[in-house]
Amino acid sequence: MIQASGVRIGWSDLPATVHDAVAGILGGAVVEARSQAGGFSPGTADRVVTAGGRRAFVKAVGAPVDPFCLALHRREAAVAAQLPASAPVPRLLGVHDDGDWIALVLEDVDGRHPRTPWVAEELDAVVRALAELGRVAAPGLRPAAEVCGHDLQGWARWAADPPADADPWVTAHLPELLAAAERAAAAVEGDALVHADVRADNLLIRADGSVVVVDWPHACRGAAWLDRAMLTVNVLLYGGEPAPVDAPPGAVTDLLAGYLGFFTEMGRRPDPPTLPTLRAFQRAQAAALRPWVAERLTPRAGRGGR
Repeated sequence: MIQASGVRIGWSDLPATVHDAVAGILGGAVVEARSQAGGFSPGTADRVVTAGGRRAFVKAVGAPVDPFCLALHRREAAVAAQLPASAPVPRLLGVHDDGDWIALVLEDVDGRHPRTPWVAEELDAVVRALAELGRVAAPGLRPAAEVCGHDLQGWARWAADPPADADPWVTAHLPELLAAAERAAAAVEGDALVHADVRADNLLIRADGSVVVVDWPHACRGAAWLDRAMLTVNVLLYGGEPAPVDAPPGAVTDLLAGYLGFFTEMGRRPDPPTLPTLRAFQRAQAAALRPWVAERLTPRAGRGGR
């Protein structure tokens, strides 16, 4: 199974100025750093411990590594500063940004990623955490229509330049797929806090079963059901029974039909040099999602939010 992964630098690859800045935030020099797997950033993702025993999670990247990821880290820093303490998210302890390098210093959450294939009790816990997020207002964040807009144009880009070996099912159903994506772009509007990138590697489960949602560069304000709908993709990818989503009739099908276009269209592009598994991961998501969308694309009675 394709996993979300990049080619990471490590703590020792960071400039001394970043080490010093992190030490200043934490009140002591880092004496231990353990790199964490998962995610696509080529920057660091380290659980660190200071000489005084303080623990934290540090994610850092620089322009020499990947300018795009540098911008994402800046966006996440701005979002993290706005997240309420009551939400199931890591606390932001501090940020260092010298123009070339940025480091986010966050609470070290003592937890693990959900098991895959997904198991029912962990999926239920994640759904509850996402429902809790859906009750948090996010007035200062970008609207979901802006954040998700490019993604939901995937079928339009595909239609403008269809491949020679196009999937016959896609060709036959392209008008319905385009219409579904257009409806989804309107349906995602709302005022709730939305993570917009819910995957197993962006979730941590504590020993008490509670869930913390991590990695927030794509956060936005949108429909309260949006994250729970997007979780369906990850459950289909890794195995499990997707949870029902309380959403307007047809909205979840429209959204995931739109994202099928994003994964399909992006999956045919070359891999970015620092993210060698990204396209394969997108193709795997498209393959997992396509049968689900194909079954539900034509509206059927009794499916509610599906």
